Amino acid sequence: MDTAMDARHTPLPMPCVTAVGQSRRPALTPETLEFVLVSFEGPDPYSLAGGLGVRVREFSRAAASLGFTTTLAFVGDPDLPASEERDGVRLLRWCQPVSRHHPVGVYQGEEAKVADLEGSLPAHLVEAVIGPAVDRGRLVAVMTEEWQTAGFTQVLSDELYRRGLRDRCVMLWNANNSYGFERIDWGVLGYVAEITTVSRYMRHLMWRWGVNPLVVPNGIPEAALADVDAAGVEDVRDAASTPCLAVKVGRFCPEKRWHQAIDAVAAVRQRGLEARLVMRGGVEAYGGEVFAHCHRRELAVHHHTGTVRGPADVATALAAGEAPVVNLVSYLEQGVAFALYHAADAVLANSAHEPFGLVGLEAMAAGGVAVVGSTGEEYARPYVNSLAVTSDRGDEVADALLGLHERPELGARVRRNARRDAAEMTWPRVIETLAARLGYISEHQGVSIPRG
Repeated sequence: MDTAMDARHTPLPMPCVTAVGQSRRPALTPETLEFVLVSFEGPDPYSLAGGLGVRVREFSRAAASLGFTTTLAFVGDPDLPASEERDGVRLLRWCQPVSRHHPVGVYQGEEAKVADLEGSLPAHLVEAVIGPAVDRGRLVAVMTEEWQTAGFTQVLSDELYRRGLRDRCVMLWNANNSYGFERIDWGVLGYVAEITTVSRYMRHLMWRWGVNPLVVPNGIPEAALADVDAAGVEDVRDAASTPCLAVKVGRFCPEKRWHQAIDAVAAVRQRGLEARLVMRGGVEAYGGEVFAHCHRRELAVHHHTGTVRGPADVATALAAGEAPVVNLVSYLEQGVAFALYHAADAVLANSAHEPFGLVGLEAMAAGGVAVVGSTGEEYARPYVNSLAVTSDRGDEVADALLGLHERPELGARVRRNARRDAAEMTWPRVIETLAARLGYISEHQGVSIPRG
């Protein structure tokens, strides 16, 4: 990107300062604020590759449920409508002509999709979404996600200036991970948007890039705190036929410490406890190495290729044989995942590098026992609401699993505390906090805050 900001950008107006004796800035409510989210990932199975897709799906749903007009633009399934309303959210599926040539998933043809976002989406958002919102007297909060939207954020800011609308939009760019940081012009990005991230761990990582982001954590939907399918949980436990059932869900990549989880199950079995592992990975090539490691540890793998629509399907996969490792190949619906988290003796969210650790928090919300790493999981209180590991050794996780088996009261206490603490991190609470902070960010960006 070109860093000569004076050649490409109109200077931001000076921030609005409230004089002594004047009233406080007006509150941002659904009558005065709208949200626009732009992300590579989104709610379609085609677009849902990891935590980012879950984040934008649940943020947008929660914002809509609170009454905020909300639009989510993302790289969508090419066979679904380009625009539709779902769960109160206006979905804009972008890059569909490109995606038709790249049917595997959202990150196939990534460079072409980034170019399409930057080249065509800014003008459409201004004309079809932002402009009409401003005409209704609303402030628009534009929230973009990850390195793929850094250039888009700059182009959108330029387009808003050109249309005379920049002072009615507050812009934020969020980092969920450190991928692609070397491709970002941080000077330009920090000039056109408030930079945010999901944890203090990520903020510390970003200091080395010369930025000091605002922390806006992830959350969980309030529905995640609903009681799980008790009958389905029992079906899974009965089918597992083991006093030590572990679950691991995540992308197939080394930082997720798949080998550590496999080593732990092997170690527990060597100590006489017939532990089993249910896994759901991704489409990444590293999955081949994960299964090769199962073979090296003499752990047979059953690949369940059928659909997983409910806990009964997981039970069917477990009951299909006595394989210590069951790999769920099909997409795992959130409700099924939560029932599985509750049914398991431990959910292995044991990553070496976890910017936030959404799986661990979801497991806690489901009343499960999360075994987390020690990076971005700020919600974790070891041996209070979760367990934590600090090394990459399988025996550390094995010791945690054996401890849960030997001390049932520990697991029961952790499950109770986990549900209580997870309730403090729902998306509506996160959004309410963000809306309060948007007042300050708006003033800093010289954006006018409408009065309701």
